[in-house]
Amino acid sequence: MASVKDLKTRITSVSSTQKITKAMQMVAAAKLRRAREAAESARPYAARMASVIANLAAGVSADGAPPMLAGTGSQRRELIVVATADKGLAGGFNSSIARAARDYIAAQIAMGREVSVIPVGRKAKDQLKRLFGDRFVATLEAGVPSLAKAQEISDLISQRFENGEADVVTLFYNRFISVVSQVPTRQQLIPAQIAGAAPIIDLRGATYEYEPDEGAILAALLPRNLTTQILAALLENQAGFFAAQMAAMDNATRNAGEMIAALKLIMNRTRQAQITKELIEIISGAEAL
Repeated sequence: MASVKDLKTRITSVSSTQKITKAMQMVAAAKLRRAREAAESARPYAARMASVIANLAAGVSADGAPPMLAGTGSQRRELIVVATADKGLAGGFNSSIARAARDYIAAQIAMGREVSVIPVGRKAKDQLKRLFGDRFVATLEAGVPSLAKAQEISDLISQRFENGEADVVTLFYNRFISVVSQVPTRQQLIPAQIAGAAPIIDLRGATYEYEPDEGAILAALLPRNLTTQILAALLENQAGFFAAQMAAMDNATRNAGEMIAALKLIMNRTRQAQITKELIEIISGAEAL
């Protein structure tokens, strides 16, 4: 059994850990508010961009559609982008994305496809490199979500697609639902998915005339849409990370409190047993005299 001194040392150590987890919880809560606002603000823009592309695509024939919309006609080569956070201590946030991506990659390889991977975030790299490290074509840090970061990822994807090194591009990330719910999401970036629920515009008998034509507008708009969708995913990821970290640190703080209470109880019982033993020894010695 541990001595009273050892128990005091352990209680002090757990108390220090509790202070750290409490501070991390408060920091994550403060950052979550801003990250949540940014993610929710990006959603309407990304949705509207998808709707504009859907309306333009309706007026383009299959032969005149840009490659990013029509695809290459093959699905043999697939580029998979897995976006996680750079840091941990967020429960199963990073693991859930990596697990979904890992299962999907294994399924595509089993189908005979050539799969390449771009991990965005140190945790994606760490969790995928053992099984698929030989398929990495680039590794990027998540950093702070910004248009520049999204453009960097978009340029890398576009370059590989234009060079014929990818026919399909798929993105994995966590979609922020609430503080307690983040859903691993798979989104196809290339060929661009057309929103089936794009709003129908009532022209009241009028017609649109595009200058240049729909195909030329789409060719210029699709790369911007790629950057927009990636930025929205990064913002969703950041909000989900802070929510998961806040919940994880809250649980850790409460667990530390329960452990401290249990250790104090054991320490008091140990001290009482030690005092009782000393009294017995004193009384026994006095009686022997």
